[in-house]
Amino acid sequence: MYLVPCYLRLQQSCYSDLGNSNISGTLGPELAQLTHLQYLELYNNNIYGNIPNELGNLKNLISMDLYNNKFQGVIPNSFANLNSLKFLRLNNNKLTGPIPRQLTHLQNLKFFDVSNNDLCGTIPVDGNFGSFPAQSFENNGLNGPELKGLVPYDFGC
Repeated sequence: MYLVPCYLRLQQSCYSDLGNSNISGTLGPELAQLTHLQYLELYNNNIYGNIPNELGNLKNLISMDLYNNKFQGVIPNSFANLNSLKFLRLNNNKLTGPIPRQLTHLQNLKFFDVSNNDLCGTIPVDGNFGSFPAQSFENNGLNGPELKGLVPYDFGC
């Protein structure tokens, strides 16, 4: 079953808070058709599978809360396109691979949490990543923080 939490019929912003809704299933790429979506709140559910790359097309997104689910696979590189994003919470899932270095270019990102996953590599220090607390990265296989020029970014993956 594909999960598309909000149907946008008007040309205005949309807030979709389906956290704690006992939803199960996977997210389909169709979710990216909600181009005016600003808040994607799907925390504390039973959503599994990969996070669709197409979510990186939601250019108006301010907050994405996908924590406490069963997502697996990598964090999409396409999230680097989310220039309006301020809050990204992906903690308590089963995500793997490195933190995409491209995310360090998100200048508006104020809160980032990937704790309690199976991520590897080093913790980025560029951009706003230097200001995120260590708790945002704990309980992973991360080797950070990144030592520029000394350790390859994906060291340990």
